[in-house]
Formats: sequence, structure tokens, C-alpha cells
Amino acid sequence: MSSEQVLERVAREKAFHDERFASSDPEERDRFYAFVGGARARLASATDRFVPGDRVLEIGAGVSSTGWSLAQRGVEVLAIDISPVAVERAREAAAAEGLSTITFAVMNAEALELDDDSFDGVVGSGILHHLDMNAAYSEVRRVLRSGGHAVFYEPLGHNPLINRYRDRTPGMRTDDEHPLVRSDLALAATHFAGVHATMHHCAVIGCAFLPGSLRRFARPVLDAVDWVITKAPGARWWAWITVVELSEPHPQGSPRI
Repeated sequence: MSSEQVLERVAREKAFHDERFASSDPEERDRFYAFVGGARARLASATDRFVPGDRVLEIGAGVSSTGWSLAQRGVEVLAIDISPVAVERAREAAAAEGLSTITFAVMNAEALELDDDSFDGVVGSGILHHLDMNAAYSEVRRVLRSGGHAVFYEPLGHNPLINRYRDRTPGMRTDDEHPLVRSDLALAATHFAGVHATMHHCAVIGCAFLPGSLRRFARPVLDAVDWVITKAPGARWWAWITVVELSEPHPQGSPRI
């Protein structure tokens, strides 16, 4: 991809998210995210390692985000976003809550204006799949200190039924984003010695299409089905969401595959 194409893609992403964060209308996708408790719990567990005194970068600024929760625990957080609208909204909300350990900046995650080895952690929710993966991994690796960890909550792209829904609702996402696939996690291993991914949720998404009276009975059954699916070596890739933990960043300048 040429530098001009990269700039065009970044501009499209910025425009989409400026519009999204400027709108107060509820999104269609919100009804699905009511059923992702397991993935959210895994994300929270993976970020429990960060404590006051640590410095964490959050890619993708937002209200009530992972970085927000860390700041409430006294962790020093820098939250960045390519969208000035997202940054301003998050900054105003943090000020209203009196959060003093989180700051915000407009910044491109593929070209971080940050020093090498300057963060103990990097976190993000639904952000990697909007980025050039190699550039994003490289920058995360660069800013992480030795012993640092990165944790990301991302959609997966192997389930044909979920992909069919995505194809039928193009307005809910940008033209350039893509849910993560196996090759994206393999690429992570060229930047980090430690790559661990857990898979979450598949059949339970069906609850979003059921009336409330049926949903209450269907959800525990579908959660049980998902437990089996997400543990099976092949079927686990049909999950909707993955929580990816990256550790042991390779030394800067080490060979990449």
C-alpha cells in the first residue's frame, strides 16, 4: 500500500469515527453487545495486572473503557484516538467524573508520537481490526517496556454466519476494517514471543433476535453450547470475539517474518 493510500485510509477511518461519536443515536450493534459478559470478564481479568504506578496506553479513547476503569484504580493512562470528536467527548466525561490519572490525545496508532519503552501496558477494545496490523503491532512493541503486556478485545472473522450479517450491514463499519483471522495472530508472533488468545461467544448471539420472554431461557443453554464451541480446537475459530494478550516483545530491530 502506497503512502497516499495509507493517508486516504486513515482519513476514511477518522471521518467515520468523528461521525459515529458525534451521533447520540443508539447503534444497532448495541443489542448484540448485551451478551458478551464472558469476553468482558476475560478482558478485565487480563488487565488486573496493571496497578497504581504503572503507565498504560489505551488505543481508542472512550467513556467507560478499559483505560477508564484502570484510571479509576489509580493507574496512569494515556488514551488516544484518531477522532478528535471521540477524544473531546472522553476528555469532558473524565473531567466530569474527576478522573485525574487519565489524559487524552489525538494520535494515529500506526505512527505513535511516543517514546520507545515508555509504557507498562497497552490496551484496546475493537481497535486492532481498524488498523494496518503489522504497523500496529510494531508500534505497540516499540512503546512497551521490557516485561510489558498488551491486551486487546477484538472481533473474529471466521464464522460464515456472522460474516454474512456483516455483509448485510455495511453501514455499521468502515470500508477498511477487517475482523481478525488466524494470520493476524500469526503476525503478532513475529513481534511478541508471548501470544495468547481466548475465544468467546458464538451461539449466544442468537439471543439478540429473540423476544425477552424466550431470551431468559435460551441464554444459559446457548452459553453452554458456546463453552463447548470455544474450547474445541477447530470450532473455537467460529467464535465472535477474541481477547488477545501479547507479552515478551521482541527486541527492537530483531528480524521479522
